[in-house]
Amino acid sequence: MKTRDVVIFSGQRFAVPQCIQRIDHQSTHGWQLRYGGTKLFSDHSQDGSGAAAALAEATKALLSRIATMPAPSRLQRRPSGNKGSGLPVGISGPIVRQRASSRVRDCSFAVSLPRFGGSPRGRSVYIGTENTYTVEKYQAALAKAVALRESAEEAYQRAATRAKRAEGKLLKEQLKSILAAAPAAKASKAKPAAKAAAKPVAVKAAPKAAPKASASKAAPKAVKAAAKPAAKTTAVKAAAKAPAKTVARKAAGKAAARA
Repeated sequence: MKTRDVVIFSGQRFAVPQCIQRIDHQSTHGWQLRYGGTKLFSDHSQDGSGAAAALAEATKALLSRIATMPAPSRLQRRPSGNKGSGLPVGISGPIVRQRASSRVRDCSFAVSLPRFGGSPRGRSVYIGTENTYTVEKYQAALAKAVALRESAEEAYQRAATRAKRAEGKLLKEQLKSILAAAPAAKASKAKPAAKAAAKPVAVKAAPKAAPKASASKAAPKAVKAAAKPAAKTTAVKAAAKAPAKTVARKAAGKAAARA
């Protein structure tokens, strides 16, 4: 796998493998992995000091994806918009021609079979002559052409994946120094965090709760409140008894006068 020299904003120079791009935009600084999807590995710094560790992490992720995922394919997956036959990609026809030794014309499909690292190979799938042509023969020949194309694509994909994984092994040997930078950077970041965690943290004393009003202070108020209605009731009863005593005295006086 090829590498290229990349100089970042801080002036540092790095050997960067394919499928990894540098991102420096406003407050975003890091390396973006583009293989089987995208993922950003941030520098976690604004001065570029974490660029080496981020590149090491991105390279490790790239090697992991190469080892476990199929290689990206450059094969065309869909027919071009200019294709009017409606046939699958890599298949064209029916092609009608008349051979020099024949008196009748025949038709066939032309199939393009891709080969990794080489030029595509052409294959012809016979349908029939103008006398023997039928819809069933057309469908059978088309199915055969599609199967040939799919088989060639699978072989292409396997060969591309093998080649990419071999490149990944070579890249791992070439970038040993870069890959070794990741654990060291992690350890250097972990030390300040551990020191910060070891410092004692002053715990503020909880504010004292406001003293609750004592029951003894509240009791006199309740007693006074209860005493007021009681006093009123006593006065009413006394007022009611006074007229009764007066009437009794008057009746006793009249009785004594009669006697």
